[in-house]
Amino acid sequence: MIAGILTSATPLLLAGLGALLTEFSGALGIFIEGFMVLGSFFAFVLAVNLGSVWWGTLLTALLGAVTGWALARFIHKTRANPFIAGLALNLAAGGVTDSLSRIWFGTKGVLRAPELSIPGPVFIPLIEKLPGVGKILSGQLPFTYAAWVLVILGGLFIGKTPLGLRLRAAGRSPLAAEERGLHPAWYREGAWAAAAFLACLAGAALSFRVGAYTPGGVAGRGWIALAAIYLGFRTVRGTAVAALVFALAEYVGFGLQGFDAVPATVLLGLPSGLALLLYTLSHVAAGGSVAHGRRRG
Repeated sequence: MIAGILTSATPLLLAGLGALLTEFSGALGIFIEGFMVLGSFFAFVLAVNLGSVWWGTLLTALLGAVTGWALARFIHKTRANPFIAGLALNLAAGGVTDSLSRIWFGTKGVLRAPELSIPGPVFIPLIEKLPGVGKILSGQLPFTYAAWVLVILGGLFIGKTPLGLRLRAAGRSPLAAEERGLHPAWYREGAWAAAAFLACLAGAALSFRVGAYTPGGVAGRGWIALAAIYLGFRTVRGTAVAALVFALAEYVGFGLQGFDAVPATVLLGLPSGLALLLYTLSHVAAGGSVAHGRRRG
């Protein structure tokens, strides 16, 4: 069960970290879902053509980062609405992948490549010797290790480095940042590029954990990642915990598929329903604490 939860949490951790960076930059990355869709498709296609999962994933993530930067630059220059632009990318991603799949492979269905293999990290033998958790961790894909390493580095970057502090300052008060000589637009563009990079990695993790590209395989995880940052109170640690909670809900949903008494639509909507419930409860709790503080004051 723990291994399954860690696997399910991997794309949410990557996408959630990217969304958190955009939130700190002052404009939430609504586009996370779209870049996950693009990442899941293009990482698989490039891996098949290049014969390497790693090169396919890396090139896709880099192309995603450039696209995310270009989108932020476009919004800055044209003063377009970031929410509408991100939503447009989400809608376009599905059409682009379906069209290219039909042109290149003659189908809009599942794409498989049994010859692709993902080599494990060289430190797996050391992990297998760890008491208690060796068997659980040794069975994870490299994407899981990368996700947790990036989460730790992201937490240190946001909370401990001058660049991370300037990112938060630029997003919190752009006018004050400009008075201090900072350029909020540059930080937003960098945050969007990093978020697109991480979202493409999340999409690739979804494809390679099943060894195939599946249309609709993202299944709203980008939106759940957006909810995770608020359920985690806009912190890296809280977002990671929220991702694990949603992964647990997904794991439970898969486990209940064997029971005919539970409709399939209910199981598919379980993570989204949990996100809505937890989001509502967190707001109720936050409102109660604020009201209590006012009464004390």
